[in-house]
Amino acid sequence: MKLVRALGSVGGLTLASRVLALVRDSLAARYVGAGFASDAFNGVAFRLPNMFRALFAEGAFSAAFIPLFNKKAAGDGGLPAGYDFAERALAVLLPVLILFTLILLAAAWPITWALSGGFARQNPTADQFAYAVTLSRITIPYLALISLASLLGGILNSLDKFWVNAAAPILLNVAMIVGLWFFHGADEYETARVQAISVTIGGALQLLWLILACRRAGVTIRLKRPRFDSDVRELLRRVIPAAAGAGASQINLLISTALSGWLLASGSITYIYYADRLNQLPLGLIGIGLGTILLPTISRMLSKGQDAQAMETQNRGIELALFLTLPATVAFLVVAEPIVRGLFQYGRFTAEDAMRCGWALSAFSIGLPSYVLVKVLTPGYYARGDTKTPVRYAMLSILINIIGNLAMIPTLGHVGPPLATALSSTVNVAMLYTTLVKRGHFSADEGLRRRIPRLALAALIMGAALWAGEDLLDPWLTGSMVQRYLALALLVGAGVALYGLASFVTGAYRLSDIQALMRRKHAH
Repeated sequence: MKLVRALGSVGGLTLASRVLALVRDSLAARYVGAGFASDAFNGVAFRLPNMFRALFAEGAFSAAFIPLFNKKAAGDGGLPAGYDFAERALAVLLPVLILFTLILLAAAWPITWALSGGFARQNPTADQFAYAVTLSRITIPYLALISLASLLGGILNSLDKFWVNAAAPILLNVAMIVGLWFFHGADEYETARVQAISVTIGGALQLLWLILACRRAGVTIRLKRPRFDSDVRELLRRVIPAAAGAGASQINLLISTALSGWLLASGSITYIYYADRLNQLPLGLIGIGLGTILLPTISRMLSKGQDAQAMETQNRGIELALFLTLPATVAFLVVAEPIVRGLFQYGRFTAEDAMRCGWALSAFSIGLPSYVLVKVLTPGYYARGDTKTPVRYAMLSILINIIGNLAMIPTLGHVGPPLATALSSTVNVAMLYTTLVKRGHFSADEGLRRRIPRLALAALIMGAALWAGEDLLDPWLTGSMVQRYLALALLVGAGVALYGLASFVTGAYRLSDIQALMRRKHAH
């Protein structure tokens, strides 16, 4: 099955990137800890590039560009017509990005204040706040670099070269690991500055990688004079609403971070950041991979009138999403703190920091299935040219998130923002799913309806076993680095094996399903 093979390729590379991100974050916890310097980097300087990448590179631009590119390439002009459209899009995108970057650099002070809530509870000195602004200015150029990379990545995805684009984030993590390992400073402030510099270097490496990959694939995009023709206007018309629709979870997280900086004490932003990074591991492996594959696949099927195949593909997408996210959700609920201890608790990151971060991770994980399902369901809208409906639902979920934050922070502290984000994302998915069904664009088939409750039961069986065996691994999780990683590998390996076995015991998957999958694989 093409969907499984493509997800394996994209997911494997994304997994490699996310594992490297965990190594990066472990080094950051060791050398920077959880205080003002880490909050300034994680909550502002790195939050802005991460948010923009999710909104633009992984969300809005891809959602708007890929269906239009495929439409041009499927027409009488073939691929040359698609490349011509890409050149016209680049001609408008490049000057806009340059202007946007200059504006952000000039407005770094108010942007830093807005993203952090002014760090009101931390009461920073003028020098500390100026330091946070400087970190923001260092990372802002990354936004233009990753946006240009997203255009080239969109072309390669449309040509079914998914792996090239999926490999690009590895370069960012390598750049940051090299910076932290070889160039960390004498204190946390110097080291956080090194992190910021590494972000922009990583963005340049990502863009260079995709330029070289396009050349190898025979794709040559030339610079032209900007013209706002009908195709470019249609692209821009789709980008703006798609930004909010595809990036609702990022906008929710941004609001949560700002409210945390305003209402919570030092270190809270860092707890939320590290918890989110762990939560992003399955999301990156599954959600982004599925979203990357489903949008061009479904848009191509619909352009050929293959509506039944498009619906079957989306059913399998939801099935894969739940098969992979339900066990991660249960694991993060029952063994969050041991996982955080094993990864981050050494150097400047204390046992209390690990405990508080574990609470935030458990809260985030409640919404993990919905974070992924947003990526699976929105292509059903974008492939049909509808970017307005997802944005309406995203705006409603953002409103729910703000209300949830304001209600929960006074009582739950730093656990409030992750929990509010999870609940608002769940509401967003419910609205997206219901509307697709009402329009006749989606219907859960017999296979999906049969598997969902069985997969949930298998995940619960796995969770009970992990909870019972947690104490056996606990001494190893605070030992040497080798002991920690061995214990974590054993924990993950045991969870995977138990869940796989439970999936067969509960009947979620049968031997005939595996045999059918292998027959399809050999048939292609």
